[in-house]
Amino acid sequence: MATMPTQGPLTAELLEQLLSSSSPQAYLSAAPLDGRGLADYARELLEAHGTTRAQVIRAAGLNTTYGYQIFQGERSPRRDQLIMLAFGLGCTLDEAQRLLRYAGHAEPWCKQRRDAIVIFCLDRGMSRAECDDELYRLGEPTLLTGE
Repeated sequence: MATMPTQGPLTAELLEQLLSSSSPQAYLSAAPLDGRGLADYARELLEAHGTTRAQVIRAAGLNTTYGYQIFQGERSPRRDQLIMLAFGLGCTLDEAQRLLRYAGHAEPWCKQRRDAIVIFCLDRGMSRAECDDELYRLGEPTLLTGE
């Protein structure tokens, strides 16, 4: 059975180390910073969830070529495309948030109506199509049609 991706130190712990350092250089030389990128983390999730790229890309509703390029690190996907990828991977809410952070995108925020729906769907283990149905039903733009 595959193992879940390693999480590393908590952000709060790293922030505390940074703020108590004598300089940015001191922090950077001592901190156990994560050298992984988006593609690395996406491949770790792929392995952890025991699925294939083709299955994930199909479940996410992404263009096949574009989806493979994300896994290869050749594309910088938009936020909605990453959320779609998270659904395709079967991510937990925490995994989806981390996936978005690796790409430099904001995590879903429960104070925003559309994001609240996405959070609910991720937490319940819904598919991308089921999330789009909920978004549409509640009058919000769907993931598949774009931001």
